[in-house]
Amino acid sequence: MGTNGDSVQCAGSSLGRHRHICAFFNGFDEQHRVLRSFIKEGFEQGDKAFHIVDPELWEDHLKRLAEAGIDVEQAMGTGQLELRRWQDAYLRDDRFDQDAMLALLEEVLQSGAAAGYPLTRFVSRVEAALVDKAGVDSWLEYETRVNYVVPKYDDPVICTYDLSKFSAGMVMDMMRTHPVVIIGEVLQENPFFVPPDQFLLEIRERRRSERAQ
Repeated sequence: MGTNGDSVQCAGSSLGRHRHICAFFNGFDEQHRVLRSFIKEGFEQGDKAFHIVDPELWEDHLKRLAEAGIDVEQAMGTGQLELRRWQDAYLRDDRFDQDAMLALLEEVLQSGAAAGYPLTRFVSRVEAALVDKAGVDSWLEYETRVNYVVPKYDDPVICTYDLSKFSAGMVMDMMRTHPVVIIGEVLQENPFFVPPDQFLLEIRERRRSERAQ
């Protein structure tokens, strides 16, 4: 991964070299409150913002950005702010495709740099309906494989999860696929992170065990 001279602040700390972040929140209000300064700092520094949002929260999301002092209309007009509905990012013909989503992630990070943005700040709200549609194992594989992409870039990629909508087991697995977490509104290196090669093997072993039962 390259190095960026400007430190990136998030949830009260500076990001280190690991920039694939799992953020757990108790609702949309907490998500915006904790990430507000991170998102606002990006606009102030001239970074690109790429947000994947629930269409039901689209207007609320834009309203909160405006309340943070961001000129939403101008940012969207120039392309500095790009929003996608989760259905228009993760799904192809209403089907979750890991490879296509990984290709989109890489395309977004590359195009931001090509357009002259210092960084792309990628924030995705993960919906329970999306994980259900993808299947838990397929979703875990995708999040694990993101760790092959993000280290090639300096760009922070934040995956947000609403704690009220996922089981404790799912939350634990999500933690294990991210080297950095935000939990209790605090950013920290994740002691539960499992390297992707190892975790992919674990998922395959689980599948074999389930089929054998």
